[in-house]
Amino acid sequence: MTRIIADISVSLDGFVTGPDPGPDNGLGTGGEALHTWAFSDDPEDRRILREATARSGAVVLGRHLFDVVDGPYGWDDRTGYGASEVGKPAFVVVTGSPPDAVRLTGLDWTFVTTGMADAVAVARERAEAASAAGGKDLDVVVMGGGTTVGSALDAGLLDALTLHLAPVVLGTGTPLFTGTTPRTLVRRDATLTSTATHLTYDIV
Repeated sequence: MTRIIADISVSLDGFVTGPDPGPDNGLGTGGEALHTWAFSDDPEDRRILREATARSGAVVLGRHLFDVVDGPYGWDDRTGYGASEVGKPAFVVVTGSPPDAVRLTGLDWTFVTTGMADAVAVARERAEAASAAGGKDLDVVVMGGGTTVGSALDAGLLDALTLHLAPVVLGTGTPLFTGTTPRTLVRRDATLTSTATHLTYDIV
């Protein structure tokens, strides 16, 4: 069964970037602290990252995040999604219009211009195809940014929400939740590591 899971790192005060994020400063000032866990040697951090990327049949992201990861200071062989972990999933970008060019041509990109629900539907198809080919269940992961995750939650498209709660207060930046429709969450898992508290909630 393909599940739609949002997975994002967040500060204690609810921000997914620091102030002044942009293509040359994707996580904003101080925002690198949010992802310390992803580069940690803590065995539990490594397990969580490995298991999350291994179950990713397709990944949904917004256009702003795409512009960051595909920009000159974005992903490379060391920092890309699931780098050094498993084969790369399909990537589905929610956007008003496709970009003129893509730097990361070695990845499988699909650009959806008709909204979040259609992007998730395309990602589900890609994940289900990968599941059938690989003989195991794979998920759709909505990785961000914050507006994309919030939109998916607000539209009732998510089955689960995973938060990597970093022990940092950023003060300002990009908030994860703004005006989101109230939802009931049921905690499924909580793992405390040396760098973060990893929380997974099922969405009722």
